[in-house]
Amino acid sequence: MFRKNFFGIFHGSLSTKLEEGHFLINKKDAIFDDLNQDSLIMLYHKQDYRWNEASIDAFIHSLIYQNIPNAKYIAYGMPPFTVSYTLTHNQIIPKDYFGYTMLGVLDVYDPKDFDNWYERADIEINRYFKESDKKIMVIRGYGVYVYHRDLQMLSKLLALLENTCKILHFSSILEASRQSQDLFDI
Repeated sequence: MFRKNFFGIFHGSLSTKLEEGHFLINKKDAIFDDLNQDSLIMLYHKQDYRWNEASIDAFIHSLIYQNIPNAKYIAYGMPPFTVSYTLTHNQIIPKDYFGYTMLGVLDVYDPKDFDNWYERADIEINRYFKESDKKIMVIRGYGVYVYHRDLQMLSKLLALLENTCKILHFSSILEASRQSQDLFDI
């Protein structure tokens, strides 16, 4: 996922629930291209000194684990085609077969004010997952949160979403090109 630019040094998080009450998450300085044991830290839901080394997204992951029993793995990423698509669309309506059958229509969540987004993000993301039957939350201009019981399926969903948005992007370019060609037909 790092090589596809879903994760980077300044954005992205990945975690797994170990047992009830604690989870493993990447550290804030983790480099996703070379994750190892030193890149990860075990946290309890009750904050302690270890939280200072953890990803900035640790509190969001903790809340999801506490409130969504089916969440075994959680990822936050910023896939470029998906994020750029959210800037001008309120929904992602797949036109490709796999996106259509596996993702369905996804609403784009609008955080509205980026100035205080991180102060609200944990509560709003948690509320979205509690009120929605979706395992994916696409947030305008910010990225994607996804959870699943299976790590491989979580990765597939994230890659599928990015591929769907890439297809939608290229489709709109081709459509615009075709329309401009029609303008010159006499």
